[in-house]
Formats: sequence, structure tokens, C-alpha cells
Amino acid sequence: MPRPQPLSGFPELLPRQHIVEQQVVDHLRRAFELHGFAGIQTRAVEPLDQLLRKGETSKEVYVLRRLQADAESGDAGLGLHFDLTVPFARYVLEHAGKLQFPFRRYQIQPCWRGERPQEGRYREFWQADIDIVDRDELPAHYEVEIPLVIADALRGLPLPPVRMHVNNRKLSQGFYRGLGIGDTEAALRIIDKLDKLGPEAVRKLLVEEIEASPDQADACLELAGISAPDTSFADRVRALGVTDPLLDEGLEELAAVVAAAEQEAPGLVVADLRIARGLDYYTGTVYETVLEGHEGLGSVCSGGRYDTLASDGRTTYPGVGLSIGISRLLVPLLSTGALSATREVPTCVLVALAEEEGRADANALARRLRARGIPVQVSPSAAKFGKQIKFADKRGIPFVLFPGDGGQDPEIKDIRSGEQSPVDVDSWEPPAEDLHPRIVAA
Repeated sequence: MPRPQPLSGFPELLPRQHIVEQQVVDHLRRAFELHGFAGIQTRAVEPLDQLLRKGETSKEVYVLRRLQADAESGDAGLGLHFDLTVPFARYVLEHAGKLQFPFRRYQIQPCWRGERPQEGRYREFWQADIDIVDRDELPAHYEVEIPLVIADALRGLPLPPVRMHVNNRKLSQGFYRGLGIGDTEAALRIIDKLDKLGPEAVRKLLVEEIEASPDQADACLELAGISAPDTSFADRVRALGVTDPLLDEGLEELAAVVAAAEQEAPGLVVADLRIARGLDYYTGTVYETVLEGHEGLGSVCSGGRYDTLASDGRTTYPGVGLSIGISRLLVPLLSTGALSATREVPTCVLVALAEEEGRADANALARRLRARGIPVQVSPSAAKFGKQIKFADKRGIPFVLFPGDGGQDPEIKDIRSGEQSPVDVDSWEPPAEDLHPRIVAA
């Protein structure tokens, strides 16, 4: 069999890297639960008509099909979910009678998107979402709470500071409408490509695709160029001379978010009117988050408010949420060594073997340590002690336990310092920082 080649866009982590990912996921889960979010998990597939009804994703959805399906059956009308928001909206509608509103949920799962792989963008990736949904009306204060929860969750990780860029789609669409542009959603999708294509290409798209005049296209770009860490952005927008009731509503809502966030977490939020988000289900505040010093990764945490995504025609469940791109955030940092773990295995103690006949006794010692929550493994073979120590060292295992011979007490060796001393297996505790692998930043 020839040596397998990696599949582009489907990252696979090595054990030391996976430890980092697991600990990040566990940390996020604890942080979300501290803020009262309940965890859920949804199925990996959704009906295609649900996946394709919002935004420009039709070229990116992986369709589900049995290998032996006959020609008549074709695909199953199902696709792998490309995010966790659309499945969550379906979940809310399906289980609304059993949920208490406002409903606060977190969800940490893989997603699949058939886009061109590049650094930070993958075809299979992990996301961590939080959302708050309510019945009929969603108070605006949740649009401030959501980014503060994310900031609190990320603050406990060894990561660079984050800066969250926010806009309001009502503001942008109201501005376009005030200019006389008919297809405001198409204008939003084009403006969303500014970072990727640049101003000149976006200006050309505005003129060619939505028939904006050159002056209208220039005004759209002028609006997108406004950014401020405080509410002064509103005066700059009004100075452009465009008026529309929806614009006024968006200005008021965005100013409230920026002012409240500045009071709660100074420096976290900046108003950035180029932020649009390409998915059509967003209706209000939208967010994109960058790691300072790693802006090339793009947004590592995005989301926004959606008012009509979850609706059965009688009742609507508006929501607001943010999604941390775990893979987008971690894989580049892991691949460059900017993040790592202190060891590649969970093991804290290796129980050495003087001879194979002593394996049962070694296993008994290991069980006594595990009973007190200490991760332990027994040496795979009764090699020379120097070789067993080297086995532990290669994996980063900090301690080797030598069973006592002839009634002697066992001894524990810290292989980093070389210190070795008798030990009471039923009371010994490793230092807290050695009990489990830790994430370290280069």
C-alpha cells in the first residue's frame, strides 16, 4: 500500500497538539457554563432546503449520498452542516415546546464546508457557539452580553488580546437604501469582500452587479471606511448626508452596543462599518474578532443578531450569537509552535518494571495512584531503568515510580531535576502544575 497523502483542508493534530485543543474546548465549556449556558449537540446533517436558504453557501455544502445509491434515489436531500447557527434554529423550532425562554445554549462540534483550503480556513473544522434566543422579542442588552461572555472565555487562555469589530446591518442597509440602492443585501455581500478583494474590485462589483452609480459606490466605500473605538462613528456617518429611518435605527443600536461594551470591557469593541457578514440571516448587530498581532488569520470569532431565522410562521424566535472558530484559531498557532503542551501524553507517572514478573505489582501501584486522580501508566517492558527513564522523557512524563524490592518502600524520581526519594503511594501528590499537561505559549 502506498504511503497515504494528507487531504487538504482536513487537519489532523498530533497528540501534543490535540491535548491543547482538548484543553481549549474544556476551558470554553466551563466558561460558558459559568455564564449560565446549557450545552446541546445537534446532528451532523440537515435538509438541503434548510442549509441553502440563507446566504452564499450553495457551492460549499457537502451533500450526503450513499455509495451504493441507485440513480433514482440520487442524494438523500441532506447535507453536512456548514455552521452551527442554522442547525440551532431548526433545533429551537423542533423542541420549542420543551425549552424555557430565553434559552441560552452553547454547542461545540465539527462543521464541514467545501471551500478552498488556506491557512485558517478548512473543510472540516471545530466551532464553539453561544446563542441566546427568546420568543417574539429579544432584548437588546443580549447584544452586549454575548461579546462580553466571549471575551471572558478567551481571557483565560494563553492567547494574544482580542479586538471585536462590530457593525449593524440596519445601519448599512439603511444607508444603502438612503442612497437609492435597491438590492441592499447584495450590496452587503459585496462590501463583505473588501478585505479579500480590495476597494477597487469592490467598487467595480457594486457598479456591475447591483448597477450602483460611481457616486453611490464611492459612498458605500466611504461608509465602510469609518471606524472608531467609541460612539463618535455616528457623527461621521451623519456627516455623509444620507438619511433613512432604518439607518437611524441602526446607528442608535450600534451606539448602544459600543457604549455599553466600553463601560464593561474597555478596549474590547470597536465600531467598524466595513463588517457585513455574508450570511443573509443576520439582521442587526454583527461581530468579527481578530487576534492582535495575528490579523492575517482573519476573524476567529464571528456572529450577530438574527430575527427571522427561527420562525414557524406563527411564532418567531429571534436570537444573537457568536461562534469561535476553534480550528481557525488553533491550527495555525499549533503548526508554528506558538502554542504547545507541556507533554504529549496525559501520563504524570510512569511505573518502572525491574522484571516482567513484577508487572502485577506494578499494575497494583498504578491503580492506587489512579484511584486518587493521578494519570499513570506502567512501563511497556522490563528494560534497563535508564531506557525506561528515556521512554518517559521522550513523552514529557515528569515522574518515574520505582517499586520497592524486598520490602523496601517505592521511590519516586523527578526526571527533570534528578531528585529521587522514598514515597508513600497512598499520600504522595505531584505538584499541581504537573498533574495534567498544560498549554504553553512560545
